Amino acid sequence: MDTPGNWRKPSYSGPGDGNSCVEMAQSPRHAFVRDSTTPAKATLTFPPAAFTTFLDALHPAHSTVTDFARLRG
Repeated sequence: MDTPGNWRKPSYSGPGDGNSCVEMAQSPRHAFVRDSTTPAKATLTFPPAAFTTFLDALHPAHSTVTDFARLRG
């Protein structure tokens, strides 16, 4: 599987609580999500269609998902 090298945090992340969030990355065939406080631990990996479903499921509960909408399919 391809390994991402372009991890990024939501645009609202900053000092303080901004250090405790998720990071996301993408490759031509997958989207990746990990906990920024423990990046060496588990990473969620999605094919594009499943990532879209994941974002749609999170959107009502967490407004920062829109920061990553550009990663869809």
